Amino acid sequence: MVLTGIKLVDVVSVTRKGQATIPKRLREKYGIKGRVLVIEGKEGIILRPVPTPEEDFGSLKAVFGGKSSRELLEDARREEFLKGEERMKRVGAAGLRL
Repeated sequence: MVLTGIKLVDVVSVTRKGQATIPKRLREKYGIKGRVLVIEGKEGIILRPVPTPEEDFGSLKAVFGGKSSRELLEDARREEFLKGEERMKRVGAAGLRL
């Protein structure tokens, strides 16, 4: 197994319960506070900090064209209203009564 980009190596103990302490310098460097994701990869285990809600705020704006949830909801409501108007026109053109 070849690991690329290794700078420093730390050895940590693992308790019988499977607990290990992440060295302080790494917690500070990578912003690890409360929780980490444990990802199994080709080269072994990867730890990634779980972002807090504050850090993750607005992270989906790029997916939704920079629109806020309020703007997306307004767009959806407008679209549904227009569809309803179109349905009413078709019903009226067919001479049906509601």
